[in-house]
Amino acid sequence: MKKILLLSAYKSDSHASWVKWLTHNLAADWRVLELPGRYYRWRIRGNPLSWLDELPEVLIDWQLERILATSMVDIATIKGLFPQLAAVPVTYYFHENQFAYPQGEGQHNSVDPLMVQLYGALAADECLFNSDFNRRTFLDGVDALLKKLPDCKPAALAQRLSGKCRVLPVPVNPVAAGEKIPGLMLWNHRWEYDKNPQLFLQIVKALAEQNAEFSLALLGPRAERTPPVLMQIREQFAGNIVADGMVSRAEYEHWLGAASCVVSTAIHEFQGLSVQEAVSAGAVPVVPDDLCYREQYPQNCRYEVGNVAAAVQMILTCTQRKAAVPEFMANAAADWHQWLYCLSSRS
Repeated sequence: MKKILLLSAYKSDSHASWVKWLTHNLAADWRVLELPGRYYRWRIRGNPLSWLDELPEVLIDWQLERILATSMVDIATIKGLFPQLAAVPVTYYFHENQFAYPQGEGQHNSVDPLMVQLYGALAADECLFNSDFNRRTFLDGVDALLKKLPDCKPAALAQRLSGKCRVLPVPVNPVAAGEKIPGLMLWNHRWEYDKNPQLFLQIVKALAEQNAEFSLALLGPRAERTPPVLMQIREQFAGNIVADGMVSRAEYEHWLGAASCVVSTAIHEFQGLSVQEAVSAGAVPVVPDDLCYREQYPQNCRYEVGNVAAAVQMILTCTQRKAAVPEFMANAAADWHQWLYCLSSRS
């Protein structure tokens, strides 16, 4: 079996789900190091320090053959701190890239996260991305960054990186379709700025103004302090809400299977796992004509960015469209098995 060290520096729900899928489905000798999904700035800059004592213990009497690291990992620094890892081939996996991540209110600009990912990509043997949107915006971001730097910089760096970049999405475990509830609209995203819940509120208000019959399943993580936009939806549309909160996995899958459509209003999305889970259960996607969605879903499922009326029209007519599982979702698991097979065949 191929000996693979998996490094994940930010254990969010989606990253943890990816690690679990890989280690349960790909037959390899895995050793895994993860750090909690909090204190983002510290994680992306400090993970070599966090693993300074733990990593040598993992390597005792174990000769690894490949490192699989997320793009939150400062793999260039780690290879420098641990000479025994210097010659080990690296696969660098981009769940996201900091060049295209929207800045939230109160956050400050810093070049540090960009440099971590740039040096990581340069140190890696291959760079994998969960969508082509992710890949393209990373390479475009590298170009844009280099243009801002004053002097002593390499030429055509993005072009040099592009040859080792390719797309390999995170596999989605399909959810069984249940009995559909007409008019049930699903929101299963984080209630944070990058998912743009304010636009979702506008869409719900517009549906109500048209006297449309609809119900709401409001799922997805939320902070301890209830977001104001969620409070508004609860106050104004209490009679439409059939589910609200972080429910059990079984209940979550029930609502995915019952939903007629799943709505996204995101201003940031590199793969959109929440939408993909719902689509696997037969929900029709209603998503912005932007981000990763353009390569994933047909035109009649994508509304003009910010256009409330267009989104509402798609929701009202969603039963006229079939939620076919996109090819990239159907092939993701097999593509990861092929990735491991290619690694093993090089031994």
